[in-house]
Amino acid sequence: MEKKLVFGDVLSNAFSIGLKNFLSLIGCIILWLVTIWIPYINVGTTIAIITIPAALSKGNVISPLEIFNKKYFKYMGEFFLVSGLKYIILLPAMMFLIIPAVVLSIAYSLATLLVVDKGKGASEALKLSNQATYGNKWIIFLVQLVLVLPLGILGAIWEPLGLIYAIILMPIMFGATAYIYGNLTADINEE
Repeated sequence: MEKKLVFGDVLSNAFSIGLKNFLSLIGCIILWLVTIWIPYINVGTTIAIITIPAALSKGNVISPLEIFNKKYFKYMGEFFLVSGLKYIILLPAMMFLIIPAVVLSIAYSLATLLVVDKGKGASEALKLSNQATYGNKWIIFLVQLVLVLPLGILGAIWEPLGLIYAIILMPIMFGATAYIYGNLTADINEE
């Protein structure tokens, strides 16, 4: 059965999840920035940062040390495969102007999370992500637009305001992705 997202629910839960985990997520980002220069470790921490909404979708407050969990190294090959496949699909879509690329990027936005959280293979994760987001792309797009638009406005007014908003925005964007992922993929079984 196709699940429908409600704009207000996504937005309110984005704030709820993001603010509940605010300090932990800022800690994760800081630790990720520290490890970005360390070969091999940065691969695991990058996979963790990208897929942390899957952990958030379970309703728990995460630890900043979550990004060092060894499980993220387990999915290294699949992570690179699904990322590569997404970009192979998105590059030609960009040649047809930006709209097809935006639609496809939303369609495949949950694929990486499905690889790490549910243990799906790259092509299956892309297919499941597309199916899960079907009928919800406008809501996902509008939520992202509403959250990100003030960043450009505040940054244009005064750059430090934009920076402050960006720091506040990151956990809220993680929260939005966590809520969307949790709702749209709840029926997908782990492998």
